[in-house]
This record gives sequence, structure tokens and C-alpha cells, in this order.
Amino acid sequence: MQKLAIIGLGLIGGSIGLALKKAKIEGLEIWGSDREWGVGSKAQKLGAIDRSVGNAAAAARDAAVVIIATPVLATRGVFEEIAPELREDALVMDTCSTKLQVCKWANELLPEPVDFVGGHPMAGKAEAGLDAADTDLFRDRPFVLTPEASVSERGVRVARAIAEALGAQPVFMDAAEHDSYVAAISHLPLVAAAALFHVARASQAWPELAALAAGGFVDTTRVASGSPEMAHDICLTNAENIAHWLDRYIAALREFRALIAGE
Repeated sequence: MQKLAIIGLGLIGGSIGLALKKAKIEGLEIWGSDREWGVGSKAQKLGAIDRSVGNAAAAARDAAVVIIATPVLATRGVFEEIAPELREDALVMDTCSTKLQVCKWANELLPEPVDFVGGHPMAGKAEAGLDAADTDLFRDRPFVLTPEASVSERGVRVARAIAEALGAQPVFMDAAEHDSYVAAISHLPLVAAAALFHVARASQAWPELAALAAGGFVDTTRVASGSPEMAHDICLTNAENIAHWLDRYIAALREFRALIAGE
């Protein structure tokens, strides 16, 4: 029996558990923990995990694989909590939307010779939490893996196998490269959607605007309706890259404005 721990049982953690259960991996027992009371037992009832425990340390103890699916800034504290409990041959992964800072924390806090492979499944929903968990959330979606040179061949192989068991397509990438790319295709759209909603909501005519809002506005601002904590952590840990792409976006908007205004 091999133990796998999922720490954080929201949309991503819950979906990982459901997908691994669907994969029917022989001898795999999934333990889970969540900082919110009652979520672990609910995840167990949903069939996403086999056993719920009260804290991250208990979940990680003696686990062959530990998957951390918490907000970015919470990950550092999880590393500190689980470090004393990890097996020497354990593989630790995360699912955070930024990678460089998380990899730095892992190098600082996780003991040797534990393997750490940063991960980012490029999948999600506007809805957050365990209730939104979906067995097929990762199906045919990229799952970025950012192993450093010190990671063992076995660690890389297991991380890849987990991504594939979720139905995802593993994509190997440097952590800094990942953060630059996702700033353009994920984080910039998040900020732009929030800004668009803010502009409209701040208008005195908002009641009339809201009554007229249809698919275009709803679709364009959808990503801004996700977890505020997640957005906050992304912006703090990828600020330089996001600012770079915002500058380019602002320049493009100015060009479009000039064309529209006939300037």
C-alpha cells in the first residue's frame, strides 16, 4: 500500500483526488487534510480521499507522495509543517500558479534527499472550493512540471506519472520561464478582467449597465470572480512579470484608442 497525501482540498486538491481515484491505481491510498473544518470529511464522503486527518503533518507522515494544493503564500507554512514528517524518498509536489518563489521555499525548507517537483495544472473554474471539484478537470490540459537539476530521475518519473494519471499532458519547463509565460496568458487576463469590472462597477450608471450586461461582459470578466486570496498571492509572487505584461497591454490599448479616435 502506497500512501499519497493531498494538502488542501478545494477545487484543485479535490479534483486531483477524484481523478486519481478514477485512475484506479493499484495499492494507492489517498489521505487528505484541509485547514477549513469539515472539508476533509466531506472530501472523504465524495470519494476524493480515503482518509481525512486534521493537519498537514499527519497527512504527510510516511507518504510516498505529497501534493500541496493550497494558495501560494500558504505553501511556505505547509513546507515548514511537513518537513519533519517526510520520508527520505518522498516526492513533494505543489499546484501553485507561480513557481519560482515556491521552488525557492522548497529548496530552503524541505530536507534532503526529499525530491520536490513544482507543478501547475493549467485548468480551473470560476467557482472555487470542494463543491466545484471535477474528476475530468485536468483531462487533456497541460500540467507544467518544473523539476530542478537536483531532482532524482525517479522523482521526475513519478511526477510525470501523476500528471498523466490525472489525464493531463505533462509539460516540462524552467520555473522562471513558467512565471513569465503564465503572466501573459493567465495573470494578465485576471488583472484585466478585474480592472474592467471595477471600471463598470464604479460608474454611477452601474444599475443600468448591469441590467444590460450580456455574454460579452460576463465572459470577459468571468476570471475575476475567482478566489481573491489566489489572485492576491499570484500578484505578490509574480509582480515583476505581471507588471511587464501590463505595460505592454496598456501600450496596445493606447494604440487601439488612437485608431478608434482617429488620432
